[in-house]
Amino acid sequence: MKRVLLSTALSALFLAPLACDLEKTGQQLTADHVMVGTLLATPEVEVFPLALAGFDAGTQVPDAGGAVISLPAQTAALIFIGSKNGENSQPSGVAGAKATLQPVGGQATALHEDGSGSYSRTNVAGSDPELAYQSGATYQFIAARNGTRYVGQVDDAPVQEKIAQFHPAKGFVEHPAGTPLAFDRAAVPGNKERTLGFVTVVPLSSDGEKGDPTYSTMPTTPMEFLQLVAMPGTYREARITIPGSAFLRANQTYLVIFNSVRLGGAESDNLFIGSALLAGIADVGIIRTH
Repeated sequence: MKRVLLSTALSALFLAPLACDLEKTGQQLTADHVMVGTLLATPEVEVFPLALAGFDAGTQVPDAGGAVISLPAQTAALIFIGSKNGENSQPSGVAGAKATLQPVGGQATALHEDGSGSYSRTNVAGSDPELAYQSGATYQFIAARNGTRYVGQVDDAPVQEKIAQFHPAKGFVEHPAGTPLAFDRAAVPGNKERTLGFVTVVPLSSDGEKGDPTYSTMPTTPMEFLQLVAMPGTYREARITIPGSAFLRANQTYLVIFNSVRLGGAESDNLFIGSALLAGIADVGIIRTH
């Protein structure tokens, strides 16, 4: 890892309130293992032919009954466990671990090894009911190897945050191609802290096949997750703007996937304090460009 980014991350972490004692914090600062983990759920999405064909806004949405394309609900879990040597080293994946995801007080779910320190499991349309997302649960991400357990944790997995602009009466949003799209997040009740929000935009074909993302703010590398832990504030903005480059094609249907997630971190003292764990659930908007 580059020294300047690591220093920035550590400085921010020192300034933030820490939910552990100073002795444990000191051990986590010098720990040579780092963990990244995600538990993300996406609801079932129904896309009417109207949104794919691009009729004008005055056309009535047809009744269901086989006339819609259903994109199945999905829950996906991922753990990356890596080791580092020295302040500037890039984490290298740890193979041969037993990786599990467990809600506190619930049943552990084993993840499958993918290689290079990554372990994952996916439940599509209820095909793997052992893996489920539970709002309000506290999740532990666990990697065990050679008798040693590494544990990260996310408290209070959030409920789905509905974006009102994603759900007009006709079932989709009409939007000019090549122009930015802005939307407002739901208000936060009381003095609660806003969850982090990540956006991914993917094109959708007429038969319901999803293409490669045209835009995403979701971190993907250990370095990006480290930066997220250090500076999460930009992901808590109440208003989000997606650049026009995400919607370049006219007469194209896009899915805007908005993940509202809770950020957790290292629970065991043998994990680096910059470890990042995310748990959350998405709301999905259907966008039709013209």
